[in-house]
Amino acid sequence: MAGLPSNPTAPSRLSGHSRFAQRLRRRYEGQLTLLAPGAPTRACMLAAFEVICAQGHDHPTALRILRQLVMERLLVLDCEQAAPLGTITSAVTELAEIALDIACTHAFAELDAQFGAPMTAEGALAQFWIVGMGKLGARELNVSSDIDLVYVYDCDGETAGTAGGRGHISNHEYFARAVKAIYSVVGDTTEHGFVFRMDLALRPNGNSGPPAVSLGALEEYFQVQGREWERFAWLKSRVVAPRAAIEGGTAQALRGVVLPFVFRKYLDYSVFDSLRLLHKQIREHAAKRSAGRPERANDVKLSRGGIREIEFTVQLLQVVRGGQFPELRTRPTLQALHRIAAAGLMPQATADALAAAYEFLRRVEHRIQYLDDQQTHVLPAGDDDISWMARTMGFANSCPFLHELDAHRELVAQEFDKLLGGASASECKGCAGPRGSKGPALDLEQVLEHLPPTVRERVDEWRRHPRVLALREDARARLSRLLGRTAQWLQEGRVSEDAVLRLADWIEPLLRRESYLALLLERPGVHERLLRLLGAARWPARYLLQHPGVIDELASDQIVSERFNAAEFEGELEARRNSLQITGEDDDEALMNLLRRAHHAEVFRTLARDVEGVLSVEQVADDLSALADSVLRVTAKWCWHRLKQKHRETPRFAIIGYGKLGGKELGYGSDLDIVFVYEDDDERSPEAYAAFVRKLINWLSAKTSEGDLFEIDTALRPNGNSGLLVTTFDAYARYQQQRGSNTAWTWEHQAMTRARFVLGADALRERFDAIRESVIAAPRDAALLQSEIMAMRDKVRAAHPVKADRFDVKHSAGGMVDVEFVVQFLVLSQSAAHRELIPNVGNIALLQRAEACGLLPTGLGERAASAYRALRRVQHQARLNEEPTQVPPASMDTERDAVLALWSAVFGHSPAIH
Repeated sequence: MAGLPSNPTAPSRLSGHSRFAQRLRRRYEGQLTLLAPGAPTRACMLAAFEVICAQGHDHPTALRILRQLVMERLLVLDCEQAAPLGTITSAVTELAEIALDIACTHAFAELDAQFGAPMTAEGALAQFWIVGMGKLGARELNVSSDIDLVYVYDCDGETAGTAGGRGHISNHEYFARAVKAIYSVVGDTTEHGFVFRMDLALRPNGNSGPPAVSLGALEEYFQVQGREWERFAWLKSRVVAPRAAIEGGTAQALRGVVLPFVFRKYLDYSVFDSLRLLHKQIREHAAKRSAGRPERANDVKLSRGGIREIEFTVQLLQVVRGGQFPELRTRPTLQALHRIAAAGLMPQATADALAAAYEFLRRVEHRIQYLDDQQTHVLPAGDDDISWMARTMGFANSCPFLHELDAHRELVAQEFDKLLGGASASECKGCAGPRGSKGPALDLEQVLEHLPPTVRERVDEWRRHPRVLALREDARARLSRLLGRTAQWLQEGRVSEDAVLRLADWIEPLLRRESYLALLLERPGVHERLLRLLGAARWPARYLLQHPGVIDELASDQIVSERFNAAEFEGELEARRNSLQITGEDDDEALMNLLRRAHHAEVFRTLARDVEGVLSVEQVADDLSALADSVLRVTAKWCWHRLKQKHRETPRFAIIGYGKLGGKELGYGSDLDIVFVYEDDDERSPEAYAAFVRKLINWLSAKTSEGDLFEIDTALRPNGNSGLLVTTFDAYARYQQQRGSNTAWTWEHQAMTRARFVLGADALRERFDAIRESVIAAPRDAALLQSEIMAMRDKVRAAHPVKADRFDVKHSAGGMVDVEFVVQFLVLSQSAAHRELIPNVGNIALLQRAEACGLLPTGLGERAASAYRALRRVQHQARLNEEPTQVPPASMDTERDAVLALWSAVFGHSPAIH
């Protein structure tokens, strides 16, 4: 936006062009100084109101005069001093809140005197809330706004009556009378004008509904009759008066009714069609208004590229994603744009451009209204007025002003068309791509004609399926269009038959959630990427069936190009927890579900990168292990914060990871082998940490509506399953270092080679590293150690028999377990002399280090490392395809021979003998 003119016109002449300003200064010249200098704040407006009342004016008149003084001040601040948009909108909003609060007090005083106070059946005072909708709810009122209101009270009942026991009326009638009284204070037009125009059309059943509605009736309306467009209206809702209800906290009761209506539990793309229809109606209405009046087509709010299209763009993204991403639940448009970009739903550059357009258009809107105090958004016809608007916005004349206005509106229109699927739209990262619902819908029978026999047979079963028969007509049309597009892609060779068959298996159980059909139809890119994913392996289809909400992750182009980022993941979780806390939704179940949704989404991202061939097996394991670490850190933090028995702000506690977690080799669905320890002298600590660990395990492993996180295995704690769930660090150290009568077994020391400090204070990390090093590098009888390790290997083999004509990549002689046992033996027997074997760097790196140390023949360590990598790859691919890990022996001859050679070099004979 251009800056202020280098030679600004004198203030009186700049604002003096406004006919509204001229009227105000003639009528209220002696009172303009009642407002303290600067931007009107709540305190200074109330102070001015008191002075006006002291001059002999009643409350309704004083409010109207106050409104005129505030408008004159804002006109000067905006047009002459380039005040920020937020300064103007906040002042108008606070004026509305003041007026409504005073009106409530006025109305209740009169009604209580006649009928007594409204009471609940339990004898408590009934609560009444004025809900501000739209720009009032979002604190974004313009300088000539009407205020959209809904009046709600908590309970039916009747008034207490007057002192003589007379005058009882129902609460419903009491609050209906209150609504009329409030209107007379704020909305009536008198010689001093009005305070605000008032609109109740957004209440349940619109203008045919009761003026005030009970909380129960509102909830029933939402459940039975609430329409999609009303979700957009209630998105910005906020209790704005009476102030006592806000400060006393009773207004919070409304959230539990409104939030589930606005924000669905699952991603909700069904709102696209509703918003398209609503926007079409608005544009048609605007076209009718401007018929024969071409100047009315220049509406900065309702015309193409106007303020409303920015608001729709933002609100659509919020409604679609706000159920799962609570940080998007904010009312102000500019703040919502910032959060949408931060959540990755819109490129930052696009969000910045829309924010700039919004501010520009809102400032233009204000200048239009400053001219005559009319509730209009249409650019004036007069050249003088346009020129004045340009100069107040920092332009030398109207030409560059109109050029920038057109540029902003064109950008807004293009982004809006992308979102809803315009004719030339390309796919938008945030929500919708090209409209998949264009063109006539084919019936399912017509679609079948375009499918190959195997797919046709599978889809043909759908036509008679009860779920398909129960679909609404629009959902059946979506299903037909979706299958028609799939059939076309199949004919073009863009997708495989396996992918389409798996899509059929995946969709059938989800037909009750019609929003997923809408999602795939709205997002062709998601649809195609989903089919590629399903065609690559079987396991993704199973994962998607268990966690269907993760499908929206396919919308992001970054899903393939990026890697897991622990700091970003944990930061986003904290932001979502804070958002839930603000709305009072942060109970244990909500937070557990939040963790699960985030974890499932991140696993799915890794899975997508995996099947696309972007990540190696080792990188998949690294990312899944880092994700597990993050989930443990966040869960531990939240559990301790919510623990009733906690005795200090920060726990002196640590988690030790073993097995695949310790070795950073986690796979999809791996459980976590962990040990819990603490170091705390407080006498309350044993009870506190025991409760903490029980809570932590429950949060990690309990199945909620969103599934679970991990199976937790604590068998490696001191004394195994018969030991304490959490032990002191000293007890853990004594057990591992074989001090005292109760000491670790050799297999537990084998496990220690893969142990890793996962979370806890740095001091505990240092102690653990020292303990692990002392255990691994302790003097040992190599022959005895070899005997014990080989005995354990025999025990493992006996527990996993393999068919004679098959080779199990993990358990057969020459398989992965042999590599792992060899590495553990080398580490435990040689670390004292070769300290480079102590770090937990993984089997492949340790084999390479052992060869470099001269512990293995030249080339053998590298061959064994390559074999181990190949065996892991085969195992990984088999699990993705849900196939056995037992393969024809000849297919792994090279790898098996390399591992057998490794075993023989270390132990002197083949593992098959033992």
